[in-house]
Amino acid sequence: MARLEPLAGNPCIRKIMVRVTNWVGDAVMGTVEMMALRSSFPDAEIVIVANPLVAELFSDHPACDRVLIHDRKGLHRGVFGHMKMVLALRREQFDLAVLLQKAAGAALLAFLARIPRRMGFSSDGRKLLMTHTIPFDREIWAMHRVQQYRALFAAFGIDGGDGRLCLGVTPGEQGWAEGQLGGGNWLAINPGAAFGSAKRWVPERFAAVADRLCQQYGFSVVLTGGPAEIEIGLAIEQAMSHKPQNLIAKTSVRQLVAVIDRCGLMVSNDSGPMHVAAALGTPVVAIFGPTDHTKTHPWCDHYRVVRHPVDCAPCMLKVCPIDHPCMEGVTTEMVVEAACALLDVERGQ
Repeated sequence: MARLEPLAGNPCIRKIMVRVTNWVGDAVMGTVEMMALRSSFPDAEIVIVANPLVAELFSDHPACDRVLIHDRKGLHRGVFGHMKMVLALRREQFDLAVLLQKAAGAALLAFLARIPRRMGFSSDGRKLLMTHTIPFDREIWAMHRVQQYRALFAAFGIDGGDGRLCLGVTPGEQGWAEGQLGGGNWLAINPGAAFGSAKRWVPERFAAVADRLCQQYGFSVVLTGGPAEIEIGLAIEQAMSHKPQNLIAKTSVRQLVAVIDRCGLMVSNDSGPMHVAAALGTPVVAIFGPTDHTKTHPWCDHYRVVRHPVDCAPCMLKVCPIDHPCMEGVTTEMVVEAACALLDVERGQ
């Protein structure tokens, strides 16, 4: 049964497992409350459990002592792989499992691993597998993702931190990014989005925005993204009059973080790298279409959301079944104006 007894301050909690989400953006948004967890349990060992991609984010993080990889496409695939992960977690003898994932599978994993305290939302029919839950009701559903996590943690007395996203970049990673980019003022163009093609703005408009900002602010441009954006990146590169540095599919997650940290501005679709920029304090212009900007806008001080309101948005569809009106309605001029307004505030103009 769910109960609202506090977890913070419990001297029996000395080792904590945090199962973060499988998406980079959601994992980054969870770092606000991970810092609260560190504040509430300063002497506990905090171990992040994540898929191989997301795990890279936490290889050097103040709220994480170790990372365990849960690879459901490789080592932990299928029934036998699942039990291999269960046994690995049992050996760890965790005192508390914090499940930022809302899926039933995460709760089942913690239950089978015999972790005595299992905290998370009572969504996806997993209430009986948990010990400390609150419902993912309409009130919480309407909140920004960061506030959703905050409501969960606050229910059990876990608070602290500064309320900001947190990612770190090591000196070695900073040096790598400097070696790739060199000096100058860099603009990151991030044209991809993992959720689906409906979230992606028009490549030629990204190119036009980049050229305008190069002319007006003297930026050099770096293209960021993963293997799925290779063709989009080439289209942007070919359409630009100012030749960009194309690093799409040429960086690890950690290297991507370092590149974004080196930039003075990012223009991006609603995506994981958009949230990375917010965590690093890199000003970001975020283009939204089918997803809900009220729930996943950049959680930082210096950002602008650009969107074209239409009746069918937010639809949350991966592929648009009509003519993509929410993204087609976002013009080059709208994005340039948002970037200029953000940069002028940054420069005190």
